[in-house]
Amino acid sequence: MCEVTVLFDGYSKKFDDGTMDANCTCTLIKGLKLIIVDTMTAWDRERIIEALAQQNIEPANIDYVVCTHSHADHIGNNNLFTNAEHIVGRSVQRGTIFSENNDILLDGYELCPGVKVVASAGHTPEDVTVLVDTTKDGEKTRFAITGDLFEKEEDILSPSIWKSLGLPEMLKCQSRTRSVIINLADFIIPGHGPMFRVTDSMRKIVKSQIIE
Repeated sequence: MCEVTVLFDGYSKKFDDGTMDANCTCTLIKGLKLIIVDTMTAWDRERIIEALAQQNIEPANIDYVVCTHSHADHIGNNNLFTNAEHIVGRSVQRGTIFSENNDILLDGYELCPGVKVVASAGHTPEDVTVLVDTTKDGEKTRFAITGDLFEKEEDILSPSIWKSLGLPEMLKCQSRTRSVIINLADFIIPGHGPMFRVTDSMRKIVKSQIIE
């Protein structure tokens, strides 16, 4: 059984001068493999090391690094994990060897039982989501670690949040992908906000926002 631990909740704040203070959510998955999803900014190195130490994990123990996309606030500490395979968007890297993993686009790329990386283009064309099947309170539960496909829970009722932060040419794609992923998930771990439980009402709202 897999265990999902959010090491750090992401956040984002816009200022009147047009700048933004933002950092991504960083998530640890413990299963048959150890997986870290999104490694924050380059200024968070010691914070990540300390958070992993509280889980009795060293960076060298991590088997997979998954970055939901390649924006700087999601990849800043990948070089902590040189024993791991790195999946950045749909690019798979070990050392200096790179490949495009077509499984991510098709049926998903299984990292270990219960953990799969799936394509979820929207915020950027390369976006991926990590789906984790486990149990919570004795019930089968699926977590979706989505990166910025979902910015935060608030962007469900205020879609202008995610629309203003993605690529304009990707809005239609993102609206469709959001509906696909929220229908797969019991909990969503978004790119820049705390984890939230998915409700049927949320699924209906996101479906109503699909751009044709």
